[in-house]
Amino acid sequence: MEIKQYIKENEARFMEELFSLIRIPSISALPEHKDDMLACALRWKELLLAAGADEAIVMPSQGNPLVFAQKHVSNDAPTLLIYAHYDVMPAEPLGLWKSQPFEPEIRDGHIWARGADDDKGQAMIQVKAFEYVVKNGLLKHNVKFIFEGEEEIGSPSLNTFIKEHKELLKADVILVSDTSMLGADLPSLTTGLRGLAYWEIEVTGPNRDLHSGHFGGAVANPINTLCSMLAQVIGEDGHITIPHFYDDVEKVPAAEREMIAQIPFDEKKYMEAIGVKALKGEKGYSTLERNSCRPSFDICGIWGGYTGEGSKTVLPSKAYAKVSCRLVPHQNHAVISQLFVDYIQSIAPEYVQVKVTPMHGGEGYVCPITLPAYQAAEKGFAKAFGKKPLAVRRGGSIPIISDFEQILGIKTVLMGFGLESDAIHSPNENFSLDIFLSLIHI
Repeated sequence: MEIKQYIKENEARFMEELFSLIRIPSISALPEHKDDMLACALRWKELLLAAGADEAIVMPSQGNPLVFAQKHVSNDAPTLLIYAHYDVMPAEPLGLWKSQPFEPEIRDGHIWARGADDDKGQAMIQVKAFEYVVKNGLLKHNVKFIFEGEEEIGSPSLNTFIKEHKELLKADVILVSDTSMLGADLPSLTTGLRGLAYWEIEVTGPNRDLHSGHFGGAVANPINTLCSMLAQVIGEDGHITIPHFYDDVEKVPAAEREMIAQIPFDEKKYMEAIGVKALKGEKGYSTLERNSCRPSFDICGIWGGYTGEGSKTVLPSKAYAKVSCRLVPHQNHAVISQLFVDYIQSIAPEYVQVKVTPMHGGEGYVCPITLPAYQAAEKGFAKAFGKKPLAVRRGGSIPIISDFEQILGIKTVLMGFGLESDAIHSPNENFSLDIFLSLIHI
């Protein structure tokens, strides 16, 4: 059966199968959703078997379970390993959603729900494409699937799992659909991802909260001090001031900068989409270079003192922050993590105590455009969109991708279908219905 006809006849079933996954609030960051994680893994097992896998099993890890499935064609055939994740980000703030985050709704040509894009919708595209080629006798390669439930919290268990199951996961190439395109009219394949380093900082001043009238101006305020310290991390030119931070950062080659400059990019529309009047970043680089090829530093959260209704004039005992760096290939996240700890300790004044706790991290990744699997993906995109996709680096991080390369020794093709407007990790996450259905035939 021709693929468009197959999609038309099965569209309602595809939607309901995706919705059955979305309705499970598989939020890995919240311990109270542990049962939901297992439920979602079991549902994926059912769907993979129904799609044509020879076997599908839910496997334990040090954290949430993983789903492994495979379809064997021939010992002589190459093997494709498809990776995805079934966990999702928390849906808060709930009041900003126009519909219920875990009750999918089709509206204005989009599927609206948490996980509609990241990553249940994108993973479903691969599974439905697999279903079609199996049921129509078109599958020429062995296919394996590994779906995890901890990607949104840094994949803490997957590295060990890969090391323990190298033979099970043996393949020739990995395919991942968990990235985005430049636009629906600008198809693109991701050739690079940034790495990540993450920390939590605790600053302690006095041994208790103090009356700001009695002590203000005489005792250091931990929130003031924390803000002052973090403000020193970024210089006036947008350069990160941590000593040796840039030691392993490769200069963006002129040819790559030229290619980036050719990417159609409307800075005005970019600003309008996110509601800002101006952009800010490292001097000497374009916006697209800053958010893909260059490292960055951000304060992701900061708190302390009284934040309730009304006023309470206190000088707080403690202040906290969560901060992160996006890294570029060749920057080792463990090295960067220690450099940051040392730097913060070096600038910490005597009148406070500072504790820096490294959290999760991961390496960057680059896929060469000469890779045969990349070129095959390129042809698939050209067929679906009617034009050759652009090769672009993206600013996000999927640390496990570099782990796959280091442990299994194989490259990954990043074939993402999302758009920036899909609002992943935010209220009103959505996924284009046209993209979901049209890309199954890649």
